[in-house]
Amino acid sequence: MPEKAGLKHWVVSVGLGFAISLVAIVIGEHTIRIGPAAIVLFPIIWAVLIGAIVGLQKILPITGRVRAVGEPQIRIGIVLFLALLGMGIGPSIGKVTNLGPAILLQEVGHIFGTVIIALPIAVGLRMGRSAIGASWSVDRESFLAFAIERFGTRSPEYRGVFGVWIFGSLFGALYISLIAGLLGSLDILHPLALALGLGLGSSSMMLGGVGALSVLYPSQATEIMALAGLSNLVTNIVGFYAGVFLSLPLARKLYLFWTRIWRRPTVEIEEAKLVARGAVPDGDASRAENTRRGSAGDVSEVPSDDGGAVKAEGAAPSDPPEPTGRKVSLFVYASAGGLGLLLNAIGTGAFEPRQLLGTVFLLALTAMSFQMARWVPAVPASVWVLGLATIISAPFVPFSASLTGLVDGMDVMLFGLLQLALIGLSLGRDVKAVKQLSWRVVVIALITLTSSFVVAAVLAQTVLHL
Repeated sequence: MPEKAGLKHWVVSVGLGFAISLVAIVIGEHTIRIGPAAIVLFPIIWAVLIGAIVGLQKILPITGRVRAVGEPQIRIGIVLFLALLGMGIGPSIGKVTNLGPAILLQEVGHIFGTVIIALPIAVGLRMGRSAIGASWSVDRESFLAFAIERFGTRSPEYRGVFGVWIFGSLFGALYISLIAGLLGSLDILHPLALALGLGLGSSSMMLGGVGALSVLYPSQATEIMALAGLSNLVTNIVGFYAGVFLSLPLARKLYLFWTRIWRRPTVEIEEAKLVARGAVPDGDASRAENTRRGSAGDVSEVPSDDGGAVKAEGAAPSDPPEPTGRKVSLFVYASAGGLGLLLNAIGTGAFEPRQLLGTVFLLALTAMSFQMARWVPAVPASVWVLGLATIISAPFVPFSASLTGLVDGMDVMLFGLLQLALIGLSLGRDVKAVKQLSWRVVVIALITLTSSFVVAAVLAQTVLHL
C-alpha cells in the first residue's frame, strides 16, 4: 500500500478515475447517423472526454501529485489492457493463414500513407517531435498503449499520438464512411479493394466504411464485410509490429531529413539528429526536450524561422516524479486488475468466478512482460505482452482453450476504461501543448487516415487485378 502521506492522492486519483468510468458506462453507446455515415460515441470516448473536463476545470483543480500517482496506474494498466486484447486475437490467428498478399500488403500502404506522406507535412507545420507520434501509424488503441509505455505521457511523441487517436475515435468512423462512400460512388476502385483498405485497426472505422459500401453495393455486402473484417484482423495482428519495428524507426530517420529540408532552427536540427541516432531516451525525461527548457517546468524560447522567438514545444507544468517501490507496484497491479474486473462486470451485467483467475493470469502476463522489457530494453513491455498473449491463446498451443475460457466474457474496452479516464485527467498538465497542436493534429489525422486507406486499397486492387 502507498505511504499514508500520499494515500489521499491515490484515493483521489483512483476514485475519480473509477467514478468517471462508471459515468461513461451509464451514458453508454450512442450512434448519430448522417445518411449512410455514423458517429459512434461509446464508453472509452466518454471516459477520456469527461476525464479531460475534470482535469481542465479550475474550481477544484487536479494537483500535480494526483496526476503523478496516476502515472503508474496508466503505465501498468495499459499493458494489462493489451494482455486481454492479445487473448482475443490469438483464437482468430488461424483465419489469416490463407490470406493472400493483397491483405498482407495493406501494411505497406499504411506505412506509405503515414510516414512517407503525412510526416513531411507534419514537420512542415512545425509540430516538432509531436510529428513523429502523429504520423508513424494510424494511432489506434494498441499504438496509444505503446506510446504511453514507451515514451511516457509527458513526451511530445505521446501528445502527437494522443491527438490523432482522439480525433480518429471521435470522427474516424464518420470520416472513413464518407471517404469510402465517395470513392465507391466514383467507381474508380473496386468495392472489394476498398473493403480491404478498411483494415485500419479500428472496428468503428471499418464498420463505418462497410456501411457506406454496403449501401452502394448491396449485392456484395456480405463479401465486403468479410474482407474488411479479415483485413482489420491482419492489421491488429501484424500492423502493430510493423508500426513498432518498421514505421517508427523510419519516421525517426526521416524526421531529421525533413527537419533539414524545411530549414528548421539549429536547435531543432540538433534534436532531430539525436532522435535519428536513438540517442534521445524514450520516456518523459529526454535530453533533447531539456535543452529547450531553462529549468524543470519552465518554458524556454527558441528562435523561430522569422528571427523572432516562440515557446518551446512540449513545455508544461512539471509534476512530481511518479511513486515507485514494491508496495506501490503491488497496489497498482491489484487495483488495476480488481477495478478493471469490477468495471467489466458492471458494464456487461455479468460476472463469472473463473474471471478472477483470468485476471490473475493477465496480471502475471503483464508482470512477466515488464520483466522481459528489463532484460531486453529494446523491446517494450507493450510489445512483449501482446505477442505473448496472442501466442498463448492461439489454437495450436496446448491448453489455449482453457486459458481463453478464463477471460471469456471480459470486454477489453471496459477492462481498460479506468486507465483511459486517468489519461483524460492528465490533460490538465498538457493543455498548453495540446492547444498548440490543435488544427495541426486535425490536418495530419485527415491525411494519415485518407492516405492509409486509399494506398492500401490501390495496392489491393493492383495485386488482385480487380
